[in-house]
Amino acid sequence: MVYRGFGMEQIQPPPDKNTPFSQLTPDQQGEKGAQMMMDFMTSCPGKSVISGVTGFALGGVLGLFMASMAYDTPLHVPTPGNPQSPIQQMADLPMKQQIKLQFADMGKRSYSSAKNFGYIGLIYAGVECVVESTRAKSDIYNGVSAGCITGAGLAYKSGPQAALIGCAGFAAFSAAIDMYMKSEDGTPPKNDFNE
Repeated sequence: MVYRGFGMEQIQPPPDKNTPFSQLTPDQQGEKGAQMMMDFMTSCPGKSVISGVTGFALGGVLGLFMASMAYDTPLHVPTPGNPQSPIQQMADLPMKQQIKLQFADMGKRSYSSAKNFGYIGLIYAGVECVVESTRAKSDIYNGVSAGCITGAGLAYKSGPQAALIGCAGFAAFSAAIDMYMKSEDGTPPKNDFNE
């Protein structure tokens, strides 16, 4: 048995970029697949899609939670045979009807919240990535400008005043979040044991 070293025979030079995928070794195929995934996830469309899908999922969970807390309010359901009847309480309905109404309402609220959060995540991440790529800097102004554009874009149908308020609100929220997230990036103290 001949000693060949510390696995040096396993090290190969990287394949040529024009080499077809089918001619690569399994390890090289895995590395190329991982590199393709990383390239997608760091691109602007990839960041937008990931943020939109994540926002949709989290918005759905939040909408489900918020809808589950809203069943202490009266229902505007007329009593059978008397369309002018007063408002009914949820507890006055039969159990089967309560469950049916609750699940239907929870589904609608959850889907509505999911769409809104997904839309906001998609737009914000896309705009921030484009602004960062255009400016070629990574600082707080990217998030502030992306927040302003996103807020204005969400409120533009309500008029210029609403778009301005949306711009200011989203920009301020983005600035606050960015400042909080970057506050942990400071240098540590020289000596933690000084009293």
